[in-house]
Amino acid sequence: MGRELMVFRLRASRASVAAAVLLFALPLALRGQGQRGDPESYSETVAYRGHFAFTRIRYGSGMDEWGFRWGGARWAHDYPRADRHLSRIIAELTTIKVHQDGTNVFELDDPDLFKHPIAYVSEPGFWTMSDEQAQNVRSYLLRGGFLIFDDFENEQWDNFEAQIMRALPEYRLIELDISHPIFHSFFDLKTIYFPHPLVPVTPSYFGIFEDNDPSKRMMVIVNYNNDIAEYWEWSDRAYFPIDITNEAYKLGVNYVVYAMTH
Repeated sequence: MGRELMVFRLRASRASVAAAVLLFALPLALRGQGQRGDPESYSETVAYRGHFAFTRIRYGSGMDEWGFRWGGARWAHDYPRADRHLSRIIAELTTIKVHQDGTNVFELDDPDLFKHPIAYVSEPGFWTMSDEQAQNVRSYLLRGGFLIFDDFENEQWDNFEAQIMRALPEYRLIELDISHPIFHSFFDLKTIYFPHPLVPVTPSYFGIFEDNDPSKRMMVIVNYNNDIAEYWEWSDRAYFPIDITNEAYKLGVNYVVYAMTH
């Protein structure tokens, strides 16, 4: 997974004040980001040099039972602004070496995915994959990879669960509460139940663990009935309250720090 090239240390003194720093870091880290950004300033991949690069999964569309195509570019919801914004916050608050000149977009069967230990999947309620890609997901996770699933609600769970079980049929989705270490890996979160930015639902969180044992490494984190990347995307436009946007960033930073240290 190339983890040996991405080893880092966190500044312990910063962790204790990070919650206060985040509020002030946001406008500085995101300064100059336009409402939609300049498409020419983003590339679908960045040259690998051992730094953390936000990596998003691209997936295709599927066909419903009436023959209508669905899915489309749902993988790209909040792209590229959310990806770039979180990257800048991680660079600002931690000592992780971060690509700030772009982010990655990979298909699940791209061998270069294995160079990057963390990947993000948007709107998995519409996610589809081939049998080969399902096998690649399994290999990626069992070899040390970490997947973040975000931005899906209500009955969209059914498709997500069906897809992830194709890759990991013997594994269970285990509901998490605030006591899990992932919620304290950098920021010491006091709540994880802040509201969805757009839909009136109550968020919940699930994990998949090595050997189905919650005391072992988490391989998958699932933000169900939530959309934390929506907060990241619009954080420089004040579309959502700053305090809730901060909480969404804290989750994102914690996910990356946990995955990089486990």
